[in-house]
Amino acid sequence: MSGFTFPEPRIENLISDKPLRWGIIGPGGIASTFANALHKHTNQRVVAVASRSIERAEAFAAQYGIEHSLDSYEQLVSHPDIDAVYVATTHELHDVHALLAISAGKNVLVEKPFALTAERARSVAEAASAAGVLAMEALWTTYIPQTSIIRQMLSAGDLGEIELVISEFGQDLRHVPRLVSPIAGGALLDLGIYNFAFTSSVLGHAHEISTTGSLTSTGVDETTTSLLSFASGAQAVISTSLRAYTPTAASITGSTHRLNIHEPFFVPSGLSLYPSEFGPSPSATWTDSTGVPAHEGLCYQAAAFASYAAQGITDSPLRPLSQTVGDINLIDQARHQIGAFLTGENAA
Repeated sequence: MSGFTFPEPRIENLISDKPLRWGIIGPGGIASTFANALHKHTNQRVVAVASRSIERAEAFAAQYGIEHSLDSYEQLVSHPDIDAVYVATTHELHDVHALLAISAGKNVLVEKPFALTAERARSVAEAASAAGVLAMEALWTTYIPQTSIIRQMLSAGDLGEIELVISEFGQDLRHVPRLVSPIAGGALLDLGIYNFAFTSSVLGHAHEISTTGSLTSTGVDETTTSLLSFASGAQAVISTSLRAYTPTAASITGSTHRLNIHEPFFVPSGLSLYPSEFGPSPSATWTDSTGVPAHEGLCYQAAAFASYAAQGITDSPLRPLSQTVGDINLIDQARHQIGAFLTGENAA
């Protein structure tokens, strides 16, 4: 594709006409990243934080200039100064705290994974729909500039018919207790959700999945490779690992061109377009030059969330909860196919 020019990203304005006042449930590492990105790149602000430890809440509030520090999640979701709730607790509590916010009539952004199982994710989606509030999975890669470019290229047919999507994500995280715990651990739920979301954004819902892999000594999925099949005839390969550092690469291969997402694929990085032939140089390359690095890209999902809230939109048009539920359903199947069952799941 000689002379190809990548389209300009279509992203929400980081400075909102109707900035939100956020309350955070769970002042851990990802909450810190979110607050930093929010305050650094947008005019939205965190105004309250809640933890089961008031000392942790107060320390977090002091670090980010937050007015209210609370030791009750119920107080936070009902606080009159809060427009939106960000759930940043550990995986097994995401749906519990999302439902708490929904019951208080608050719009809620829920850290990934949205819930541990498709059944639990579906319950949150149904509750949000019934309450008429915006509930959104914090799959922030959906909203970064390069993902907007990919969506436009797919819509324009720039790659031809999509035939194969490949992605992998591996880190050595065996030292993190919660990630090897059967309560909510495993590579698929923590890392693989990025891969499944990337794949479904390109190909839609897979009708079949086949997974091989290995388990940790605690019984959670440690390393997996999944082959997904689609009604169009396309396939996808997803690999995840809690024991090996991998390039964290992704690509989309069509009948005329291949698009490589620069590593790591889930953060603001870049894109390279290749002709459909062996060993060529890229015919075009785009590099993110916005100055929003790595996980500071969480600001884009906050901007999208604020825009949806201002418009009265209650389901993300870029990643609706039906897609979230569908991806978690595939992860359920992948885990079960290799014998990885969370605490309370029936292995029969």
